[in-house]
Amino acid sequence: MQPLKQLSKTLASLADREHCVFSSSDLAAAVPECGQLAVLLSRATKAGVLKRVCRGIYLYPVKDYPPGDLLFHAAARLRAGEFNYISLETALSDAGIISQVPMNWISLMTSGRSHVVDCGNHGHIEFVHTTQQPEEIGNELTYDAERRLWRASVRQALRDMKATRRGMELVDQEVAHELV
Repeated sequence: MQPLKQLSKTLASLADREHCVFSSSDLAAAVPECGQLAVLLSRATKAGVLKRVCRGIYLYPVKDYPPGDLLFHAAARLRAGEFNYISLETALSDAGIISQVPMNWISLMTSGRSHVVDCGNHGHIEFVHTTQQPEEIGNELTYDAERRLWRASVRQALRDMKATRRGMELVDQEVAHELV
């Protein structure tokens, strides 16, 4: 069977609403005998089998996939080997403490290096390095199953804002004080 057909058939049988964002290494496992993975992924993207989210991350389009979660799911796949959690403006916006946040931009703290990943029309993923260990802040984190990432409490997100010297002018201090 041709690699593109094999990839398409494998994804059609395995992918669902919960599992449709893949790294290129995930996709390589679906066609182990394919020696030209980059060429195959390019062809799959052109054929509409996959949608490229960013370098090394692909979406297999399925019905009812929540597009608002795509950047979070991509971040989880990009840094699967690192300690990551939703924080900074993203966590504070979700909690209603910041009213203005750039559209299609998410910010996470990571044990990996700081970096902004351009996901084209989908937006940007900002990873900000932290030296904090999970055991140090574990009581300030909850798991967000929909987004497949840990999420900082308001208190931790505010600490992260200060530690990274982020502008606090958008933070509604009154609301923040009530929630902390």
